[in-house]
Amino acid sequence: MQVDYQLAFDLAPVGLVLSRNRSILDCNQHLCEMFGATPEQLTGQSFLILYPSADEYERIGARMLPILNATGMYSDDRIMKRVGGHNKDETFWCHVTGRALNRSAPHEAGIWTFEDLSSRRPVTAKLTAREREVAAHLMKGLTSKEIGRALVISHRTVEIYRARLMRKYQASTTADLVHKLMAG
Repeated sequence: MQVDYQLAFDLAPVGLVLSRNRSILDCNQHLCEMFGATPEQLTGQSFLILYPSADEYERIGARMLPILNATGMYSDDRIMKRVGGHNKDETFWCHVTGRALNRSAPHEAGIWTFEDLSSRRPVTAKLTAREREVAAHLMKGLTSKEIGRALVISHRTVEIYRARLMRKYQASTTADLVHKLMAG
């Protein structure tokens, strides 16, 4: 039996992207549906169009670089933005996993998967970019010190963001906050 890799790419149950220098070289139909765009609207574009802000695009790119250099892979949950369709500009939680084809130049070329988490984790509160990052790490069960190391900020700064999140979500404990973040 001959395997049709193009068909597997096109019909994969997750969004798939082949990238070059943080731009979309090719993508599958599932990714297009997730972001409300056509392949023509995404192919050749910077990943920037999938982010809520240029600041988040830059910050995540800088954060993933040393991890891609060290392991060749990167994975996280982050807020992304729909490009078009009836949900244009809507933000949603997305699980992103990628592999660099060349560890010494990780952004040069890669393979990325995108999984829409909005049915399990809706975005309900208006959060800043940093609050979204802290929230994503809290949902992984990381401590303030671990989050601080991951985001290259002090653990006291993380605690300030956690307190803001607790106010926004009207949570009385960190466990309650995590539960409310997961529920949306």
